[in-house]
Amino acid sequence: MTTRIVDVAHTAAAHHTPAGPHQDLDAARQAVATGLDVDDAAELIHGDRLRLGDAAGNRPWLHTAVCRVQRMNRALGCSPGPETE
Repeated sequence: MTTRIVDVAHTAAAHHTPAGPHQDLDAARQAVATGLDVDDAAELIHGDRLRLGDAAGNRPWLHTAVCRVQRMNRALGCSPGPETE
């Protein structure tokens, strides 16, 4: 169930983040928050969070997201995947 929720949250965030007619950063933000509530170690959602911060032009929020991903990877003893990097 967790994987399905993360997948749907990712799909919603990916749909609403890019510039264009479907861009809705509030909806993308809600999708990211839901995904992280369900699985705070889901790298897929962390990648969405990074793209969302970039799309919103919110540098402080983006910096916080990068730091969170780095802390998570250190705690798990792994490196981020190529897309997250």
